[in-house]
Amino acid sequence: MTVSHKEMANAIRALSMDAVQAAKSGHPGMPMGMADVATVLFTKFLKYDPDWPDWPDRDRFILSAGHGSMLIYSLLYLTGYKNPTIEDIKNFRQLHHPCAGHPELGEAPGIEMTTGPLGQGLATSVGFAIAEKLSAARMGNVIDHHTYVIAGDGCLMEGVSHEAISQAGHLKLGKLIVLWDDNSICIDGETAMTVSDNQLKRFEASNWHTIAVDGHDTNAVEAAITAAKNDARPSLIACKTIIGYGAPNKGGTSATHGAPLGEEEIMAAREFLNWHHDAFIVPDDILNAWRGAGAKGANISKLWKEKFEKLDADVKADFKRCLNKDIPAELIPAINAYKKDIAENPVGPATRIASQMVLEIINPICKETIGGSADLTGSNMTLTKDLTPITADDFSGRYMYYGVREFGMAAAMNGMALHGEFVPYGGTFMVFTDYCRPAIRLSALMKQQVIYVMSHDSIGLGEDGPTHQPIEHLASLRAMPNVNVLRPCDAIETAECWLVALENKDTPSILVLTRQGLKQARLEHTEDNLSAKGGYVIKEASGDATATIIATGSEVEIAIKAQTELEAEGINTNVVSMPSTDLFDAQSTEYQNQVLGNSKVYASIEAGSTYGWGKYVGRNGVKIGIDEFGASAPAKDLYKHFGVTKEKLVAAIKEKI
Repeated sequence: MTVSHKEMANAIRALSMDAVQAAKSGHPGMPMGMADVATVLFTKFLKYDPDWPDWPDRDRFILSAGHGSMLIYSLLYLTGYKNPTIEDIKNFRQLHHPCAGHPELGEAPGIEMTTGPLGQGLATSVGFAIAEKLSAARMGNVIDHHTYVIAGDGCLMEGVSHEAISQAGHLKLGKLIVLWDDNSICIDGETAMTVSDNQLKRFEASNWHTIAVDGHDTNAVEAAITAAKNDARPSLIACKTIIGYGAPNKGGTSATHGAPLGEEEIMAAREFLNWHHDAFIVPDDILNAWRGAGAKGANISKLWKEKFEKLDADVKADFKRCLNKDIPAELIPAINAYKKDIAENPVGPATRIASQMVLEIINPICKETIGGSADLTGSNMTLTKDLTPITADDFSGRYMYYGVREFGMAAAMNGMALHGEFVPYGGTFMVFTDYCRPAIRLSALMKQQVIYVMSHDSIGLGEDGPTHQPIEHLASLRAMPNVNVLRPCDAIETAECWLVALENKDTPSILVLTRQGLKQARLEHTEDNLSAKGGYVIKEASGDATATIIATGSEVEIAIKAQTELEAEGINTNVVSMPSTDLFDAQSTEYQNQVLGNSKVYASIEAGSTYGWGKYVGRNGVKIGIDEFGASAPAKDLYKHFGVTKEKLVAAIKEKI
């Protein structure tokens, strides 16, 4: 007996309402409403293989409306992925089980990214689609897949959605297909309370193909996806659905959005859906139909592997290297040769320019790097001679002009990194990490190798004033888990920090770079990456140190000048450069004690918030910094005005002694 589409979709509805009820929390409405759409997608269109979940040419499925996580958990179980099991689904939202409240990357195969913050799945999907086109430009028809997104009303309300759809339309990302759960319900009630946008016209204005269908009419959904696949533009399919479809009393209302249906309503829903099975039971015929749909991908992936194996050996080897995030063998020798040359021939550029200098070494070697900037290319210095622009009609380039879309840029970079074979880096001003922050947090949470090039790192940017001068940003970013915040003091440290970023496969990095030129602090060559240790003694005292100064970035130069004056007065002083407190804190206690020593006085100097420096200098230590907003003036005047000077540092240390 043939299993109907309705029966297959009802399996999703039943599992979703049962799991949410068992957990006593969750969101049953979206999975129940979008079950028909998802069934069409997973049985008729999506290219996937449950036995090879990281198959490079699989279609990517992104559940941007991550609160409806039981939709993807149901789909993964039904189609035959190793996880989640039915026991995992019974333990929805419970500790040490993969079915978390929102989909989390790494918890179960088939989950392409961590979604939860609304809009970020949609914005990140732009990066997935960009990466597909970049990869296809290199690999030919060996790479040919789509990115499908299920987004909700909330995703489209979020501001980042505008950045994402604008960029996707501009780049003609025709293999990006968004299925909008158009149910007109949000947490507070009907969406009409808060929004009256014509979403189809909005997307059309950004050069998208759009179509509206009844999300419970499977033939209409199938026809819409077929049309989307045949259009050169990205597509929005507005799927008009009833939230909580099948719940006869609560369906179509906000009551189904974020709470269990309750036992009585579940019984009524079972009757309405003609689903006369106990909780968590999927009859064999329905489960077999789902497993059969999942099994179809095995032969497709096998044929793909045969095609891949026919590629040139060097192409295959480099593709695998990039997927594994291994740096090319020749990179470290090239960086060391570059460092040696600079040590012997000192330079004094701003670290943003030093960053570009080392990128001129990195980019020709690491073809996986994809550069970019949020409309600040000439300020961030992220473009190198060998990078050509990526355009809507040519994805053979390696440089992205993101426009003034800081959040969208960061989210797209997450998607490119998640796709597998690219290491994206993108720049803006350090103060605009505020605009990037939600995506930076997801980079860290998902353990993605995304490199943020943040220039104009302090009051040193000068005349643009307090709105553009970061104060609290270093401290706040250092507080975020699994982020390497790197603030180099000169060209050599900048090269080392770039190497740190390229070697750390599971950690995003933030390169914090100056606008103003800096005198070279490191004059002796070593092939050891001292910056990788987070902190080290850059200038030793002439004897046992009475004072130790800890500095970062542009303030290392000030600390060295202070050391010269203190030593002249008989106060032996060590200077510690600490480009990364994160990396320093990860070192052994023995190493930390070796660097910090046993001085009478400890002092820190950094042109930003003093928050956090007490950890290193102690309660009675000297903390030179800025705990107020900046001002508009030339940099040298600002440093003097705010007391981030050699004179204030020397006086404070002498007073403590």
